[in-house]
Amino acid sequence: MSVPPATEHQTQHLIISEVVGRFTSASNATFLGSDDNGDMWVYKPAAGVRPLWDFPSESLAHREIMAYEVSSCMDLDLVPETVEADGPLGPGAAQRYREPDPDFDPRQWFQDDTDPCLWPVAVFDLVANNADRKLGHMLVESGSGRIFAIDHGLTFHHQDKLRTVLWGFAGQPIPEACTDALAKLRDGLAGELANRAEELLNPDETEALRRRTEILLQNPIHPHPPEDRSALPWPLW
Repeated sequence: MSVPPATEHQTQHLIISEVVGRFTSASNATFLGSDDNGDMWVYKPAAGVRPLWDFPSESLAHREIMAYEVSSCMDLDLVPETVEADGPLGPGAAQRYREPDPDFDPRQWFQDDTDPCLWPVAVFDLVANNADRKLGHMLVESGSGRIFAIDHGLTFHHQDKLRTVLWGFAGQPIPEACTDALAKLRDGLAGELANRAEELLNPDETEALRRRTEILLQNPIHPHPPEDRSALPWPLW
C-alpha cells in the first residue's frame, strides 16, 4: 500500500475526512483513513470495540493515546503519533500510519536469542503493562527501517497483565539507554505527563504506572514470566 509521507506536525484532535480501507485481520474495527492534509491514519472508532471482561471497552482509545504519550516522554519514539479522532464512524483514536516493510519477517528477531534491538519495546511494555504484545504488533517501516510498536489498547491496567513474546529478556539487566528512558518517564509523571494520565487513565492505573516505573529503576532487571497466569498473548502473531 502506497501512502503519502507523513507530515511532521502534531495534532491533538484529528478529523478523519475519508475512510479508504479496512484492516480485516484486526480484532476490533480498524480502518485506514485520511485527514484533510492527505496524511494517512489507522482509525479505530470506539463503536467498533468488542466487549472485554477486564478492560472497559470505552477506555481503549485513551489507552492507545496514553501509550504514545509514554513512549514520547521516554524519548523512545516507538509508538506512532496517536490522538483523539472523529470520523465517519464516530469518535475514537487514530494513529499515524507507518507502512510496514513487506519483505521483513519479524521471526528473524528470534532466530537465536531475542534481538537486542527489541529492548526498548520490552521496557516500554513493562511500564505500560501491555497485555497483548504479539509478534505482529511490532513492525519495521518501509524505507526508514525504523521499528514501531502498535496496538496498545490493552495497556495500563492496575493489575499485572503483561503478556508478551519478549520473555527472552527475562532475568537480563536492562540496558543503560532504557534505564535512562525510565528516569525520563519518572520525571514526566511528576510533571506534565501526570496531567495527561489524569485525563486518560483512572487514579489506580496512574499510580500503578508510577509504581512499575520506580520498581524497574530500583531493580533494572527484566522480570521472569508469571507462573500463576498466562504469560503469552494469543495468538502469538
